[in-house]
Amino acid sequence: MPAEWEPHERTWMAFPPPNDTFGDEGSDTLKAARLAWSDVAKIIAKYEAVTLIADVGQGAAATAMTGPDVTVIERPLDDAWMRDIGPTFTVDGARLGAVDWVFNGWGAQRWAAWKQDARVASDVAQQCGGEVHHSILTNEGGGIHVDGAGTVLLTETVQLDSQRNPGWSREQVETEIHAQLGTNHAIWLPRGLTRDYGEFGTRGHVDIVATFVSPGVVAAHRQLDPAHPDYDVTKEVIALLRAARDSSGRSFEVVEIPAPATLEIDDDWSDFSYVNHYVGNGFVVVGVFDDANDDAALDLLVRIYPGRRIERANGRGIFSFGGGVHCITQQQPRVGSVDK
Repeated sequence: MPAEWEPHERTWMAFPPPNDTFGDEGSDTLKAARLAWSDVAKIIAKYEAVTLIADVGQGAAATAMTGPDVTVIERPLDDAWMRDIGPTFTVDGARLGAVDWVFNGWGAQRWAAWKQDARVASDVAQQCGGEVHHSILTNEGGGIHVDGAGTVLLTETVQLDSQRNPGWSREQVETEIHAQLGTNHAIWLPRGLTRDYGEFGTRGHVDIVATFVSPGVVAAHRQLDPAHPDYDVTKEVIALLRAARDSSGRSFEVVEIPAPATLEIDDDWSDFSYVNHYVGNGFVVVGVFDDANDDAALDLLVRIYPGRRIERANGRGIFSFGGGVHCITQQQPRVGSVDK
């Protein structure tokens, strides 16, 4: 699996369908979700090709909101988190691969529906000519990050979740992950952010906590306010990353990205995160929150992504439905082109 910063052929996204997450057809909540998703699609389309999957009968609505620069195709959908329901793309020489993880609604959550979404990865692979690799591991794209050089980030409460992979050991998970991604070294985080363990959480996706940004460099979410339970969570994660080594034995430079100053949202602890951003061909899309820490976070991203344009998206508008910019996007790497 190439690193996210390596060249892309295109970005895949999904158009929010009417459901329990986004609301009924015609509702204000569904309109808000579609606007937030469409704005991200239009930003990315300035830099690289974007294909947006819309539920059957929703293609015209998707095209009307995203415009002519975004390709829209119809197929059945349950939800719109393409990072998790789409394939994880790999490259083997001149061959594009697509890992189809088992998807069961983030650990068979009682509110989730996944009959259609469980088929999206294979459908996307067929659309782009990728060779499908069916994994036996229940996993989501938001549960992994790779550096493109052998190292993968995982979370104990995701891949070892009894509702995802009952009975699996850490060694069994690593064997399957390495076989599918071409990695050879795993760094396990103990847990994710506090809100992610609520009713509608993923139980610890790594892509809201930490991300590789270049070889040997990892960015980590840091909660600075001791009143927030993620103060201790992020201290532990950052200490672990500082002590970790990559697949070649090199220690990491850890860039701490402070959390937004907002501590609570909807009567619960906030999980707003600038770490949940998306890197593409010459750009980075990051959600902002109309928050006092927005500008400082953007300045940090400018520093750690030299030569890429930093684009702002409506972070509140996406997080209000349970995720961020990274969660709604999935990169298809350009075969035969590596830029490290």
